[in-house]
Amino acid sequence: MSVLRNMRLTLPLLAAALSACSFIPVHERPAAPVADTFPLSAAISGTPATGLAWADFLADARLEALVDLALQNNRDLRIAVLNVEQTRAALGLQRADRLPTLSAGAAASRAPGSGGDMVSNYSLGLQVTAFELDLFGRVKSQSDAALARYLASDEGRRAAQAALVAAVAQADLALRADDQLLALTQRTLASREDALRLVRLKFDGGASAEPELRTAESLVAAARANVAALQRQRSLDTNALTLLVGQPLPATLPQPGVWDDLRLADLPAGLPSEVLLQRPDVRQAEQQLIAANANIGAARAAFFPRIALTGSAGFASNQLSGLFDNTAWSFAGQLLQPIFDGGRNESNLAAARAGRDIAVAQYEKTVQTAFREVADALAGRATLAEQLAAQQAQADAELRRLELAELLYRGGVASQLDRLDAERSTLAARQAVVQLQLARLHNAVQLYRVLGGGVPPATTLR
Repeated sequence: MSVLRNMRLTLPLLAAALSACSFIPVHERPAAPVADTFPLSAAISGTPATGLAWADFLADARLEALVDLALQNNRDLRIAVLNVEQTRAALGLQRADRLPTLSAGAAASRAPGSGGDMVSNYSLGLQVTAFELDLFGRVKSQSDAALARYLASDEGRRAAQAALVAAVAQADLALRADDQLLALTQRTLASREDALRLVRLKFDGGASAEPELRTAESLVAAARANVAALQRQRSLDTNALTLLVGQPLPATLPQPGVWDDLRLADLPAGLPSEVLLQRPDVRQAEQQLIAANANIGAARAAFFPRIALTGSAGFASNQLSGLFDNTAWSFAGQLLQPIFDGGRNESNLAAARAGRDIAVAQYEKTVQTAFREVADALAGRATLAEQLAAQQAQADAELRRLELAELLYRGGVASQLDRLDAERSTLAARQAVVQLQLARLHNAVQLYRVLGGGVPPATTLR
């Protein structure tokens, strides 16, 4: 009964420790050092990026399959997830410091007594060693800082996943564009090889001059070089996609859709004050700022006394058979007040304040970077469509010029060089169309990411 009574006496002390005061500065989110609206943000209706799942945005079976594989196997994402687990374990360690460590102990000793007889001592009980009463919030501040670091790492995981989804989509789109460019160049090579055979026959028959032959040979060699360069680029893009996916590309992947039919949803931009605060990188920077604030609280609390409690309660006897007949307890407190520490506490506080100022600057820089990324993507959306339309018109005109050059050449009105020049211009214009189509798709994926799309839910802390 006395053991229980002694334990009840410690409960008010524990309650006092758990209700400790705090010297953590009040957290105030810094004002965003950016404009109130995004430039070139056209009024577009539709679902915001934050409310649109990545599978609904991409709406392509092949892209969905690749993203699913990447989410399962990508090593960078796996590292981000493990970082979350590591900081969560650190949070558990820090929280454990706020509670007393209760240990069970048993001891037996035998030593000569004053009369020369051997004396035995036996004890069994519970012990609490050096538990700090956190009256000034030092330990709680450290725990709050650990919690903020954990939440920051989880926001980092969410940012990594959103970036991975966008990178996989852009890598596969680049691979599809490589196929389009390669097909165009291979058709051009076949056409130039046919033209070279005709020119060579004419040259052998004396109906064509050598400059025309050499020009045809040069154009064939140039087309072959372009084919080799595009094949190399396709291999590089395949390797990049394989790295993102985290495994060799399976043969069972859905076939790519028709290139010209690829469309991605147009997204409303919204206001910076709403959009940027949903981005995981901005939320991560804010959690790092909260952690820096908590470090100031811990540094301030270090100027005040620390009270540590040590106690035990149990049974003791000099006979093992009568061990449970006698209760025994002990209780001791220790107060330590810093008097002279060579300026250590002042330096720790100054470092914590500087760390908070750094975190503020990093938060503001993160917001500015996020704003710029959205502004860049909006600028791309505002101009790429018009540029693509103009480039498509040029490609159509060049294709018509090539058709006319073919007719004139067959009718003997135009030279082979005129036809080859028209073919070269047509190829360049059509390649530019494919490259602009890819740029527009890449920009749409980038806009989705920078507006906060593709972000998974936050981890629930248990």
